[in-house]
Order: sequence, then structure tokens, then C-alpha cells
Amino acid sequence: MAGGEALRQAGLKPIVLAAKEGLALLNGTQAMTAVGALAVARARRVAQLADLAGAMSLEALMGTPAAFDPRIQQARPHRGQIRSAEHLVELLADSSIRESHRTADSRVQDAYCLRCMPQVHGAARDALEHVRGILEIESGSATDNPLVFPDNSSKTSIRGAVLSGGNFHGAPLAYAFDYAAIVLTDLAGITERRIDRLLNMDINEGLPPFLSPDPGLSSGFMMAQIVAAALINECQVLAHPSSASSIPTDGGKEDHVSMGMTGALKLRQIVENAERVVGIELMCAAQGLEFRRPLQASREVERAHAVVRAVVPRLEQDRVLAHDIEAMAAAVRAGAFNAWCK
Repeated sequence: MAGGEALRQAGLKPIVLAAKEGLALLNGTQAMTAVGALAVARARRVAQLADLAGAMSLEALMGTPAAFDPRIQQARPHRGQIRSAEHLVELLADSSIRESHRTADSRVQDAYCLRCMPQVHGAARDALEHVRGILEIESGSATDNPLVFPDNSSKTSIRGAVLSGGNFHGAPLAYAFDYAAIVLTDLAGITERRIDRLLNMDINEGLPPFLSPDPGLSSGFMMAQIVAAALINECQVLAHPSSASSIPTDGGKEDHVSMGMTGALKLRQIVENAERVVGIELMCAAQGLEFRRPLQASREVERAHAVVRAVVPRLEQDRVLAHDIEAMAAAVRAGAFNAWCK
């Protein structure tokens, strides 16, 4: 069906552009706003899913939710930290794994990657909320140049003014994208630390090496952690701020530019990498839980475990994990775990 006919049947009329309107649609920050907004929406989902993946890892590692006590968060009341801690408490409620080691446990406290989840995940939430606010302002702004003011909107004596300015400059977005890139890179980093902890027989609280059913002869999830490390290394390179690297163009007239589109594109790649890393943690943590049977994790973690198993099967013997990793990342992107995005 032709595009015009489809619009007609939908009761929509195409917009006929008047003078200057075509240029106005592409003379500002529209492209970087569009790319960046989609990336930030996905980034916010990753930040929320980090709580779920972390909760599943904590259960598999027989950690304690004591660090998520609301009194600790109220003593340092950042909004994201409070919300992340509340979310973790909800996710970990009524766990028989937790009850199995409530007493006679010689450990004093968990490693940072488990204990500090509210502080790190929460800070990521707050940072991304700030970036979202910038994008909301930008999406409702006029970024063309010059701008036409047909009336006394500026409350001055000027009427019918055509004013040249700089609203097209992408600095607000470029700075925000670089900020989000740094945040997502660090969030993926703490996620990878939990993956390593699940696989490392020296620190994984009695789980088999690399979560292998046949340790010594099989590699288990060894390569999954290596993939996570490689993805994070790529994120670390991409997290270099593009907004700090303006290069003059147009004979010196455009002598300071934001490089915001570069920031939006590399942020999108970082988000894709982070989705894979969170998917890897969910996959490894699900395997870890199964080595704690017959003990059961919390109700919410067990529900999420079932979703993981609907995407990838338990690792019984070595297999190529690339398909599993991509399947988990696709499930994250498709919203399979959105019920736990809070």
C-alpha cells in the first residue's frame, strides 16, 4: 500500500511544509535527541534490571540483604539509593536460602558488588533520571536558527523579530550522553564483578568452579565472564567524553560544536553491551541457584529464574554460549523481564 493511501485510510493528513519549516526540522538537535532518547530509555531499564540480576546473584552466593535495611538508606537519602534498596528488599522477601544461613554464619559482610548495590544502582538511576529530564526539555524546545517571533513573546518592544541565536548547539545533550555513558559503563562493571564472583571457586561460597556440572573437565561459564570483561573494556573506551573534543568547521564560523551525535551513537553501543552483561549475570545466577537446591530463593527471584529458563536451558555440558548470550540480551530488549523493572 502506498504511503499516502495508508495515511488516508488511517484518517491522517500529511503535513505540507511551509516556508522554512523543512529546514527547521533538521537544523537543530533532532537526530541526536531521537537516538539518545531511545538509548536512555533502554539504559533506564538496564539500571532497574540490575537489581533483579543482583538479587539473583546474592541468593546464589548466599549473601545477606541486611545492607538494604531502610535505616541505612535514610542515613544517606539519595532518591535512587532508597528506591533500589526498596526494590531489592521486595525481590528478596521470603527466601528459604536466606533462612538457611541466618545463624552460625562466620561471614561478617558481603563484598561491595553485593553489599553496595543500592548505592551504585541507585546512583545510576538518579543520573539517568537527570538525563531523561534534559531530553524531555529538549524534545519540547525550538532548536532552529534563526528563530521567528511573530509577536511580543519576549516581552520587549521587538515585534515580528527574526533572531539568530544558538539553540541548535547540542551541548546540553552532549554532556548528558557522556554522563550516561560513564554511568552505564560502571553499572556494567559492578555487574561483571558479580558474574566473576559466581564463577570463581575461591570466593563463590561453595559453588562449583565456573558453575560447571563437571568441573575440571568442562569450562562451564568461563567464556561468559570473558565476554562480559571484553564488553566492559569496549564500554570503557567508548565512555571517553566526545563533548570534550570539539573540532572547528565551516571556515571557523562553527568554531565550537558539541559532537553530540557521536555521544548518542556511542551511548547506544554501551547500552547494547550493558544489556548483554546483565543477561549474562541472569544466566549465570540462574545456574548458581540450581546448585542450592532443594533450597528455594525468594518468590520473585524464582519467578525470574523461570523466565531465564524459558530463554536458555540449564548448562549440563559445555556448549557454545554465544547463542545463549544473544538470546538473553534479546529477551532483555524485548521486555521479558519488564515485570521487575521498578
